[in-house]
Amino acid sequence: MSKHHTGRIILLTFALFISFFYQIHSVPLFDVDEGAFSQATREMFLRGDFLSTYLNHQPRHDKPIFIYWLQAASVASFGVNEFAFRFPSALAATLWVWIVFVLTRKIVNAPTAWLAALFMATSMEIALIGKAATADATLNLFITASMLNLYQFLHSRQREYLYLTALCMGFGFLTKGPVAVVIPAFVSLLHCILAGQWRTWLKMVRNLTAWILFALIALPWYLLQYWKQGDGFLQGFFLHHNVARFQQAMEGHQGAWWYYVPVVLLGVLPYTGVLIYTLMQWKQLIKDDFSRYLLLWFSFVFIFFSLSATKLPHYLIYGYPPLFILMAIHIGTAHRKIWLLPPFLFLMLLLALPAILVINLPKIQDVFIQAMLNNPLQYFSPLYYIIIVISLLIIIYFALTKKFAIYHQLIFSGILTNLILAGFILPIIATVQQQPIKQAALISQQFEENAVMWKLHTPSFSVYRGRITERREPLDGELVLTKTHFLQELKSYQVIYQQNGITLAKVLIAK
Repeated sequence: MSKHHTGRIILLTFALFISFFYQIHSVPLFDVDEGAFSQATREMFLRGDFLSTYLNHQPRHDKPIFIYWLQAASVASFGVNEFAFRFPSALAATLWVWIVFVLTRKIVNAPTAWLAALFMATSMEIALIGKAATADATLNLFITASMLNLYQFLHSRQREYLYLTALCMGFGFLTKGPVAVVIPAFVSLLHCILAGQWRTWLKMVRNLTAWILFALIALPWYLLQYWKQGDGFLQGFFLHHNVARFQQAMEGHQGAWWYYVPVVLLGVLPYTGVLIYTLMQWKQLIKDDFSRYLLLWFSFVFIFFSLSATKLPHYLIYGYPPLFILMAIHIGTAHRKIWLLPPFLFLMLLLALPAILVINLPKIQDVFIQAMLNNPLQYFSPLYYIIIVISLLIIIYFALTKKFAIYHQLIFSGILTNLILAGFILPIIATVQQQPIKQAALISQQFEENAVMWKLHTPSFSVYRGRITERREPLDGELVLTKTHFLQELKSYQVIYQQNGITLAKVLIAK
């Protein structure tokens, strides 16, 4: 093994650790998603039922079962804690990067594969989703494996790649549903039409063996849920959480048609400049078969979710892997120092963040947010400023020196950025938003009275309390977790714990 190859392995391993494993145990679960997934996994143990998911005793039809099985296995191994709930995502994200490397190396070459893997491992949004206790990192692993194996089949006609695609689509369907089939199906159709090979696509989708492999993985659990819950499952999962999400904005997650433009520009940091440069070469991209396939992959995801009424930043990640591969292929010998500007500006924003919060806090109308962000300067230690200033100086040094290739400078900038996010930004957000929930839950364990959540949806409270907590109006003698400004609606109460706009109180007289 050459020294150069060993250095790449060490660099990628370090990047994977910083992005996906560093600090995953040290910050509370974020609501709503992490709290909901984690509590639903806990309730599998409480109910002794590992085939159906419930949240606070109610059937949870949001996602299929596979991520809960992974989290349950992790909890059984490591106990009920943040690391256990997040470990499956961190592992899936690591395998996701490895799949990008292995399959890109087969299709293009090893140097390009190394760059694609390093770009992906050190980008900001991938790092965030890779340590989240949700289904997204696992789903993206299977979508990426499906898409790259599917291209291998279309290029070589070797059936083993089609069968691998079917298996990965099956696991993706078991992780989050139809999206794991929709993306490979439509992208491959468009690719075949543009290549004049639409008959190849028709022949592919008629392959019975592939469909049997898909069905063996994907269908048994769905059939079992239909047998247990009937139309309630079909309507709850397929109609409400899939079709309805596309037709109407759910839970306030909406946005303009250009919503995903700033999302992708921020999400691929520090490679925003490289991305813009690469996409500007679109005329060259569409001439190459693999580059055209990758561009179609990203474009379909971008357009599809831009048309969806419900918009969330992590939806676009389904189309991120082709961007990193395209950037790795087409970065070539270009050495543009301007590419260092996006990470520099982002770090400048983080440096100015405390002042921005202080200046804008009086302008915020929401009483709860005002209480949550009260005295924001207390959360930013001197070390925070020191680390960011040092990082800025390093980027300035990169801009002035010619000792390192630009992609090496960007990779190091990505590691720095993710180190700051994991070491400072996420802990600060967790302290402000989630630590009061966790602390209230731990305090509530000391009381025998029943506790409820009122005008608040924080499933992590149930996780840390160790008991199922209903969401409803409180009754006399119960504990209630609520936003502080709602207490005035109770006739008589005793405050037990209060922090950042969150209160745990004992209700003496509810109304």
